[in-house]
Parts: sequence; structure tokens; C-alpha cells
Amino acid sequence: MQYRNIIRILGLLVAILSTTMLFPALVSLLYRDGGGVAFLTAFILCLVTGFIAWYPNRHQKGELRAREGFLIVVLFWTVLASVSAVPFIFMETPSLSVTDAFFESFSGLTTTGATILTKIDGLPHAVLWYRQQLQWLGGMGIIVLAVAVLPMLGVGGMQLYRAETPGPVKDSKMTPRIADTAKHLWYIYMLLTIACAGAYWAAGMSGFDAITHSFSTIAIGGFSTHDASMGYFNSPVINMICVFFLIIAGVNFALHFAAFSSKSIRTYFYDPEFKTFLAIQVVLTLLCFIGLMSWGVTSSYEQALDDAMFQAVSISTTAGFATTNFSEWPVTLSMLLIFASFIGGCAGSTGGGMKVMRILLLYLQGIRELNRLIHPKAIITIKLGKKALPDKIVDAIWGFFSAYAAIFIVCMILLMASGIDEMTSFTAVAACLNNLGPGLGEVAANFAYINDFSKWVLIIAMLFGRLEIFTLLVLFIPAFWRD
Repeated sequence: MQYRNIIRILGLLVAILSTTMLFPALVSLLYRDGGGVAFLTAFILCLVTGFIAWYPNRHQKGELRAREGFLIVVLFWTVLASVSAVPFIFMETPSLSVTDAFFESFSGLTTTGATILTKIDGLPHAVLWYRQQLQWLGGMGIIVLAVAVLPMLGVGGMQLYRAETPGPVKDSKMTPRIADTAKHLWYIYMLLTIACAGAYWAAGMSGFDAITHSFSTIAIGGFSTHDASMGYFNSPVINMICVFFLIIAGVNFALHFAAFSSKSIRTYFYDPEFKTFLAIQVVLTLLCFIGLMSWGVTSSYEQALDDAMFQAVSISTTAGFATTNFSEWPVTLSMLLIFASFIGGCAGSTGGGMKVMRILLLYLQGIRELNRLIHPKAIITIKLGKKALPDKIVDAIWGFFSAYAAIFIVCMILLMASGIDEMTSFTAVAACLNNLGPGLGEVAANFAYINDFSKWVLIIAMLFGRLEIFTLLVLFIPAFWRD
């Protein structure tokens, strides 16, 4: 294991991340809210720390193997999310404990969107910007940006890309060179962010709100600059813009690239995962609309459709934005949306959950097993579109599903053992493991009032969700550490 090379890379990443703390400092200067000192202090401390890690190991360059790639990805999220907690620790407003600072930081960078903050409207603009910025940076994974930059510094990128890219097929690339792949991903990501911010601004948001909400929308993060989330704006137009961009961000970014390259929107409709993803959104919206009208939650068809569509898309894509308190809906609808978050977005998107691709293949595998009961001697292959998939991919997905369920159960039992009720424990773990954000019960509005032990369990759940289970679990296999 190339430990000194790994430390060198982490040092570079910490130094790069430290520079992003200057942006909220500038925002503080612009709005004169007095919140910039914590960010300047954190910038200097993190820059020095990164330099100390990098300088003694600056000549330790070598081709990374797959094992180093996995380790760097895990350390990337744990180290950088920990470093991102430093400004929260130094802040006077809000004044956070170390546990709360780490919780907010990990929630931001993993795009979970669960928060321990209350009275968000009264926070300094610098703090509001920083929370949204964390989600934007974590949305596609800063690691992808690093893959585009670090090859120039003597670091190979393919191993990192395979370890970080979600979905059942990790070896596919959009362009021959990994740096080009990462650059194209970020071009798409930035263009969508700019388009989203422009649409929000044109619909009536202030410039600050438009930019910051575009960060958390394209990242499918869910942080907002207001306690009422998107409900603060009370605008059906803004809600529709949010839904539109959440759906776009929930689609595989490789598919966006393919559609852009071919200059044809038909590319999307050739993709089975995309069609399944859209079908899920339509069905959920209809079910919520029918439920809201049937249970008399609202008497207005327009309001019911607006609430149903927004909450269905927001929760199922794991964004977690809100126009209304969905925890006050009939429990059938609330739990339906929580379970929908287990599906999440498409593979290769900024969404969380198990991903539509995996759920689709599990469904196809179930159908195959039923057909085998009828035709025991038949050789039946699983096809995705017109492409037959090897059994090893299906086996890997079953393994992922089993590990996902096991991690969920362990985390939920730990929360219940700490004294939290069953509903809160279940939905809190679902919210963090699926990188969703809001839950039900005590965590419907925020996570401020649960105990510190549970917060650390949920931080670990966020990491498992963001790293898609296996990337983190593989580090616990003894063979991983043997040369």
C-alpha cells in the first residue's frame, strides 16, 4: 500500500478544499454579517494542514492500484468532510458542538441534507452559502474534479473513477481518457447549475437564494436558506422549476453527455433506466395526488397536484426539499415516499438511494426466477434493453442489496438502543443511508434533538450511503490490507 503517496494526495485535496472557504468569507464581506472570521481562520488552518501532509511526501508518486483507489475514496469523504467541519466549530453564530459540526458537515458533503440547525432564516449569509456550497461540491463528488486535475500532478485517475462511480457497471467511460470524462461531467454539472440559478432568479428568487438553491438542487442535496425550505417562496412556478431540475439531476450524467454528443433527445428514451425513473415519478405523483384528495388534506385540485408532484419528486430523488410538512400527511403517503427514497435516482446521477438501475435489475431477476419455476430447464438471460447482462452483475446487485439491508438493520437497532422510538429510528436511518434528509417523528423537521451517539451512527450511515456500501465495507476485509 502506497501510504505516503496517499497522504500526499490527501494533503493536496485538503489544501484545495481550504480555498473554497474563502467564498463564504467573501459573502460575509459583501453582506457585512460578521460571519467571515471563522472561515478565514479555518482556511489558514486547513491550508497549513494540507501543506504539512503534502510537502514531506511530494515526491512519492506512483501508479495507483485498485486498492489504493478505494482507500483514497473513503479517506477523501471522511477526511474532507471532517475538515469541512472546522468552520462550523469556529463559528459563534450558530454555536455548535463538535458532534453537531461534524453532523452538519458530513450531511452537506454527502448531499444528505439532514440538518441540526434551527432558525435558519436568521443565520449569517456566509453560513447559509457555506452549507449550500458543501452540497454542490459533494454532489458529483469532488473526487471527479480531482481526477481531472490530479493527473497533471502525477496521480492516475482510473482507479479512483471506478471506486467512486455509482451503478452496477463501473468500467464504462464516456471518453477514452479519464480526465476528459471528469471534465465533461463537470461541464454538464456547471451548465445545469447556471441554468437552474437563472431560472430561479427569473421566477422571483433573489440572486443569493437563486444561486444557493441551484447548488442544492443540482446536487440533489436539499439544504435551503430558509426554515420553510421551498415553501418559503410560495410559488408554483419555482416549485415546477425545482421539480424539472431535480429530474434532470436524477438522470445518469453519462446519458446527458450521450444526448449532448448525439444532439438528439431520443437518446434518453432508448435508455431503460431513464424510462423506469420517469415512470416512478409519474406513478408516485398520481398516488400522492389521489391520496391528498381522498383524505381531504386539501380541497384544491391545483394545490393538491402541486404538493403531490413536488413532494413525490423531491423525496423519491432524495433531495428532501419541502413545500409542506409531508410528515403531517396521512401516514400511508408519508411512508410511501420514505420507501420511494430507497430507490433514489439513476446510477451515475447526484441522487442517493439504491439507484433505479439496481431496482430494475432486481425486478428482472425476480421475473426470471418465476419463469424458471415454470420452465426449469430453460436458459433465461436478463436483458437491459437489447443487451444481455452476465450473471455476475446480477449476483453483485443481490450482494449489494443484502449488505444494504444489513447496514440498515444494524443502524436502526443502534438508534433504538439509544432510546429513540421505532418510527424515528427507521426513518432517520432511511433519511441518512439514502442521503435523503428529512424523516418522520422526532426528525421530521431537523435532527437537533436526538442524542450525540445517534448522530454519530447516522454520520456513518451517510458515509455508507454515499460510498454505496461496498466501497467502505471492502476496507474491513483482512485480505484488502495484505500485499
